[in-house]
Amino acid sequence: MVKRNRAVFLDRDGTINVEKGYVHKREDFEFIQGAPEAIALLRDAGFLIVVVTNQSGVARGYYPLEMVHRLHSYMDEQLAKSGVSVDAYYICPHHPEGVDGDLAKVCECRKPLPGMLMDAAKSLSINLSRSYMIGDKLSDVVAGLRAGCRSVLVGTGCDADELSSISWDVPRYGTLLDAARAIVDEIARCGEPDC
Repeated sequence: MVKRNRAVFLDRDGTINVEKGYVHKREDFEFIQGAPEAIALLRDAGFLIVVVTNQSGVARGYYPLEMVHRLHSYMDEQLAKSGVSVDAYYICPHHPEGVDGDLAKVCECRKPLPGMLMDAAKSLSINLSRSYMIGDKLSDVVAGLRAGCRSVLVGTGCDADELSSISWDVPRYGTLLDAARAIVDEIARCGEPDC
């Protein structure tokens, strides 16, 4: 029997880095305070770290997909300074209102659909029921729940009105670091989510 990994799926903009609108240049990238530490805590607890990010700016013609890959390489370099890393990045470059004909479409990967999480689960042998999705928007919460994960909401990317309008009954934390500490504490107590 193949061993299935636990993972924490992380939204990027507004969860890991400061939301500045279509972040694709290294000079615009800024970690939210505590994000590298949060990733380290989750990795040390035995989770794979998988970033799942909607990047409609590609379909809209704001920047090429290569810029997203370059930014993730830069993010990896910065995380390495703290002795941490991400296991995989999954990117949805699509949007139905895009200007790029190949990318201007409805797809299965754009959150709130769970396509990126499902693809990662298949490629990385992830047990979705033992995994978490952490994000700052309703689309992140819904993608995680649809994939069969436990979803967690953080308050670092949405404005207060948007955050308060999310009525889903999911755990809420101020930051990714707060969420990571809670997950690690829960796993330490009982070994599994929802014990």
